[in-house]
Amino acid sequence: MGKKVKKEVEPPPKDVFDPLTIESKKAATVVLMLNSTEEEILAKACEAIYKFALKGEENKATLLELGAVEPLTKLLTHEDKIVRRNATMVFGILASNNDVKKLLRELDVLNSVIAQLAPEEEVVIHEFASLCLANMSVEYTSKVQIFEYGGLEPLIRLLGSPDPDVKKNSIECIYNLVQDFQCRLAIQELNAIPPILDLLKSEYPIIQLLALKTLGTITNDKESRIMLRECQGLEQLFKVLETKEFSDLHIEALAVLANCLEDVDTMQQLQQAGGLKKLMAFAENTMFPDIQKNATKALARAAYDPENRKVLHEQEVEKCLITLLGAENDGTKAAAAEVISAMSESLASKEFFNTQGIPQIVQLLRSENDDVKEAASLALANLTTGNQANANAAAEAEAIEALISTLSCKRDKAVANAATVLTNMATQESLRLMIQSQDIMRAIIQPLSSSNPLVQSKAALTVAAMACDVEARTELKNAGGLEPLVELLHSNNDEVRRHASWAVMVCASDEPTCVELCKLGALEILEEINLSIRRKNNFSEAAYNRLLNNNLSLKYCQNGYLSSNDMIPDGFYDAGRINPGTKLLTLKEFALQEPTDRRAIILINSIPSSVCPPSTTEDKLSDSVSGRSSSSHRRGKASTGLGSPTEEKLESTSQTAASSSKSFIKDRTSRKGKGKKEEEKNKEEEETPTSSKVAESNADKEWCLPSDQEFCNYITEVTKTILPLTNLKEQIETLAKFVAANMGGPVSRELLHEFKWEHHISEIEFQLKSNIVPIGYIKKGTFYHRALLFKALADKIGIGATLVRGEYNRAWNDVKLVDESYKGITGLLPRPEEFIVDLMYEPGALLKTNSREAELYRFI
Repeated sequence: MGKKVKKEVEPPPKDVFDPLTIESKKAATVVLMLNSTEEEILAKACEAIYKFALKGEENKATLLELGAVEPLTKLLTHEDKIVRRNATMVFGILASNNDVKKLLRELDVLNSVIAQLAPEEEVVIHEFASLCLANMSVEYTSKVQIFEYGGLEPLIRLLGSPDPDVKKNSIECIYNLVQDFQCRLAIQELNAIPPILDLLKSEYPIIQLLALKTLGTITNDKESRIMLRECQGLEQLFKVLETKEFSDLHIEALAVLANCLEDVDTMQQLQQAGGLKKLMAFAENTMFPDIQKNATKALARAAYDPENRKVLHEQEVEKCLITLLGAENDGTKAAAAEVISAMSESLASKEFFNTQGIPQIVQLLRSENDDVKEAASLALANLTTGNQANANAAAEAEAIEALISTLSCKRDKAVANAATVLTNMATQESLRLMIQSQDIMRAIIQPLSSSNPLVQSKAALTVAAMACDVEARTELKNAGGLEPLVELLHSNNDEVRRHASWAVMVCASDEPTCVELCKLGALEILEEINLSIRRKNNFSEAAYNRLLNNNLSLKYCQNGYLSSNDMIPDGFYDAGRINPGTKLLTLKEFALQEPTDRRAIILINSIPSSVCPPSTTEDKLSDSVSGRSSSSHRRGKASTGLGSPTEEKLESTSQTAASSSKSFIKDRTSRKGKGKKEEEKNKEEEETPTSSKVAESNADKEWCLPSDQEFCNYITEVTKTILPLTNLKEQIETLAKFVAANMGGPVSRELLHEFKWEHHISEIEFQLKSNIVPIGYIKKGTFYHRALLFKALADKIGIGATLVRGEYNRAWNDVKLVDESYKGITGLLPRPEEFIVDLMYEPGALLKTNSREAELYRFI
């Protein structure tokens, strides 16, 4: 063999740069390499940056500071596949950093990332591009951009990828996107439900979980539920529930099922396939509390539909619910009570729970868990609405104490529900009395003062139901409950205002409570409400009228009319006409005013003088009235030469009435300790100037109604003389003559202008040193004095008469009489005719309402 000759290596061309292997230990150097034009350097730089970013969040922040993101974005569209792949991998990792996300949104790179989801790209690119989108889709702005750039369709396609990471990233991104309604609509159009359902077969729990969470979101829409049902999705959900190894997925599967159960068609399909019984058995028997709770909630979602309730009742869901009420988990108890609340809309279910279930629910009211307490109170509220048997069952289960205790709960809905149950129970008198015995009126004050309109409304309704008797109203008044109730009339919530008006109307049924409500301004508030077309309601008008009926003085001043049913009480006063919205002063306020030349306040008071003993000031006042009155009349008779029997009677009665009049004040302090202390006090008073005595008297004394002995005498006289008369017409005529005789006698129509009643009234005001004139003092009265006296006396002896105010000091009384000629005719009930009673011109004459004589009497 010949010797081998070594082949010589040809030297490289002089214009070619020898390959250089660079090893860098600084990230900044590698970032600079991203601007290279060589594919190999770019690929290696991206790979190095990927590994660096993978190590932690600090490295991602470092790369951001070094300015790596912007050159990397350009590499996403690089022609070289390896460079493009490596750049995509970097972005998949970097996009989990919030600051990087913000920069990526500003650089608008999502379109380039979505382009990497194209079918021709390799799986690795799909994996990291979808990972980048999953990270970016957490933010709303990015979510919108992904949808607008058409990212949803390729993501749905990638659900069928052979790579589990691609599936996981894609379904995660889809889950984030479908939180938006537009994306959910697009999911239906792109027929995404079948590939999502296929993910339930995955061997990776995270993929199954994300698929279920996505289905739970999209099945909030009815169209998606229909698509799920048509794709046999219910069967797959039950397979998940029946697989014990998938227990970590059961809660999400139940959430999807709960959405589906809202549809009647789904319920019927489940019933026919036996799925409903499986669900109920699953709820009863599962060993996991959270799963049991969610299974029960699924039943609750179904029970809100009327047709579904029928299906559930047929499956005897009530028995399942009784079992669930006894579960150890509070969440399950609350969910079971929620189902009962929904099922109680069905009469059959409501009757079932009457015999069993209510005691368990009442027991839940005592739970320390607020969710349980709220759900239990709602269940009881629905069960007792319109069902007296259930209300009785709740009372027998000792619910009243628990409900009243719940009124102080921190949960507004629980308070509102408890108030509703109490209102439902109060429709039965026996239960209402039981509730009242538990101090309900004091307990309801806190809910009345709540800032929550629902609580305010229900609390006001409870007051309306409970305040049906004087004792309850007094208890509410004494506890300070009227003030927050009146405050609710100011509410802008229609229901609160309506229920508060109803409660005020009920509370105004007795005079003391009515007076207190008026003091708190209820009348003015209701008047304002009723002037508003938007804010007024039937109850506000009824409440206003009820308050007026218990404040006839104001009613007459405002309306100028009292019906025959409006019985004038002691303390009634006529202060003349006032406009709506104008406040009517109280008698005490009028009494404390200095005498003026304005219209006198005419008072009706039949309380005997013994009820209000006179003070020293009263005696002086009485003496001055009688003395001045008598001397004045004597001088008048001497000068004119007239001394008629009528005038003599006027003088004597005026003296009698004046001498027995009461002053408007009485001692606040008791009259104890007479003797030395009283002597010392009298001595001090003698030494005090008159002006200071009056000031002390006004400061230290308390006002009371001035008595009217003459009016008391009138009542005694008409009771003895008129009441025995059997003929109503005769009674009316006799009373009219009596009134006229005591008010100055008949007055000729032509000489009416000479009837000087104004001077007489002014004289009484001067003598009494007050604007208030008791009606018995008036011996020369015109139309409105006589009409008021007639009405007051007619009320005392049971004659039905109205009181109507006219213009120019006119007033009159209407009475109703049946024609005597119709009496005794069988089967005929004639309508009574209305007459005006003449008290001025021909006292006792009855004028037909629409006659010319009546018109002349009423108008000038």
